[in-house]
Amino acid sequence: MNSKIFAALFAGILIASCNPTKGASNDLATSLPIDVSINLSQIQDDKAPVTINPGRFTVSTVTYRLPRVVQGTYSVSNFGKYIDTFKAYDYKGNELTVNKIDTNTWEISNAKQLDKITYLVNDTFDIEVEGGIGKEEPFSPSGTNIEPNNFVLNLHGFVGYFDSLKNNQYKLDITGSTDLVRTSALQSIGDKTSEDGKNTTTTYLANRYFDITDNPMFYGDLDVEEFMVGNIKIVLSVYSPNKVHSAKSLKETVFKMMQAQKVFLGDINSTPRYDIYLYLSDGKEDSAKGFGALEHHTSTVVVFPEAYSDEELAESMIDVVSHEFFHIVTPLSVHSEDIHYFDYNTPTFSKHLWMYEGVTEYFATLFKVNQGLVEESGFYRDIMQKIQRSKQLNDAMSFTIMSENVLKAPYKDQYLNVYQKGALIGMCVDILMREESEGHRGILSLMKELSNKYGKNKPFEDDKLIDEITAMTYPSVGEFLNTHVVGDIPINYNEFFEKVGIEIGEGKVETNYILMDGAPIVSGDPQKGTIFFTEKVLDNSFWAEQGAQPNDVIKSIDGTALTMQNANQVLQGVFMWKPGNDIEVILDRAGEEVVIKTTTTKTYTTGKGLMQKVDATDAQKALRDAWLKG
Repeated sequence: MNSKIFAALFAGILIASCNPTKGASNDLATSLPIDVSINLSQIQDDKAPVTINPGRFTVSTVTYRLPRVVQGTYSVSNFGKYIDTFKAYDYKGNELTVNKIDTNTWEISNAKQLDKITYLVNDTFDIEVEGGIGKEEPFSPSGTNIEPNNFVLNLHGFVGYFDSLKNNQYKLDITGSTDLVRTSALQSIGDKTSEDGKNTTTTYLANRYFDITDNPMFYGDLDVEEFMVGNIKIVLSVYSPNKVHSAKSLKETVFKMMQAQKVFLGDINSTPRYDIYLYLSDGKEDSAKGFGALEHHTSTVVVFPEAYSDEELAESMIDVVSHEFFHIVTPLSVHSEDIHYFDYNTPTFSKHLWMYEGVTEYFATLFKVNQGLVEESGFYRDIMQKIQRSKQLNDAMSFTIMSENVLKAPYKDQYLNVYQKGALIGMCVDILMREESEGHRGILSLMKELSNKYGKNKPFEDDKLIDEITAMTYPSVGEFLNTHVVGDIPINYNEFFEKVGIEIGEGKVETNYILMDGAPIVSGDPQKGTIFFTEKVLDNSFWAEQGAQPNDVIKSIDGTALTMQNANQVLQGVFMWKPGNDIEVILDRAGEEVVIKTTTTKTYTTGKGLMQKVDATDAQKALRDAWLKG
């Protein structure tokens, strides 16, 4: 999952897989697939009807669940909250007794007579505005949407499982208006159109419940582009409610990005097909509010504001989707038993989020400089930002303990460090391996070796991974991981930068228009409902040149009034500004209106930055070149 853009960065403003053995379960008299139907042509009060036909049971009581937690997320979603009118029927059409055990669980009595289950599913996008950021609700890319012209079908929000039947096949029928464009990472086996031609039912097969949760779908007024990147078929599906963006306009960006990723990965085994589902939120009440992406093994669901400019959207896609695509390395090819045998109700978590999310994020940062998509200075800036942001979290916490307890306090509040310190851990291992091998091996080669040893069908034992990595690499790597990942000793990054001839220095450094040193230069007044500049605005060269002052209230940005309610979305746009943008910002300075209408230039501050040492040795330069370009 990539939720690092941007809610966490601005939160302070608003406050101040295996191939299973198929066959019959002991609970079933047959091994026929579990029949599921979702009827998108019969929406009732914005809810979709679902029917589950499990076949005959041979036991008297069965339990049906919707996921409490889904893979790729490290928070509680409680998809059972969105289920209404849950009923069970016998073969004569009579209702059976159903006991709701908890938010996500229903117990059905007299199960030997159970013919089918029916219920209605409410979408999660509608609920987001009620809960607000920080409430216990699904992260938008893992959520669901039900609209006449758009259905975001993260199937874990629609389809549940019987405790003992998660390894049974599923046959899934989805009925919708014939004119809906439909894309799915789960391949269809046929379509059937109604006699009146108005609706089409598409049938899909899933080998087990995991494949239900791992294969999202989009139905609706979509724009779709399909193209090849090497031997990978890319399917890009875009929903832009006001037709601001299209799959065609994004195709070149995605192609170049994924082509560079493919070259970077080299001979790592990859998926033959990869789906990208992009939902663009128009900011209305019933639209998604959480921006970022959620990985699946061969696809990703992405949510961004539709208000992004072409350039802002392209950059966000490179930043976020590249991260999700690199998940084909881990956890697709390298993962623990906790992931392989995931429990959707009471999950246990691996100790190695530093690898799943951290190394993945490191790859998404490194490949851009490796493939010439950014200059070295841009890469250094990204690394320095991760150091600064990681220091704002608990830098003296064991990463393995945090990972294993990620749903619990105080560890859950440190989750976002997987994208900061987690990536830096990957960087340090990379530099160590380059040093030990005279530039020939790095963390990418380590992940290749782990992928060859395990692969998607064989999990590793969680407690043995670091010993295995040590045996595969060098004692220094094991010492580093045991000291700084298992242990709680903060990393001295200068020790690693010294090896490659760079250093953290003080001076004039390029910064962002809204974030400096990992923190926003604005704050909020909840009582007045306003957003205003803090003292830090004086340290930002762009705003200082425009005459912005501390306590200036930001009334509007490019014609959009700035409020506490839309601050995250609007300020995300400012985060994406680049030099050359034409902007108009209206301020309120003690009752006087101040208009800033200008073109953005590069903005700087005085602070710490990562830079090359002028006296770097030839050996340091060679190791740096192997690190960044090898």
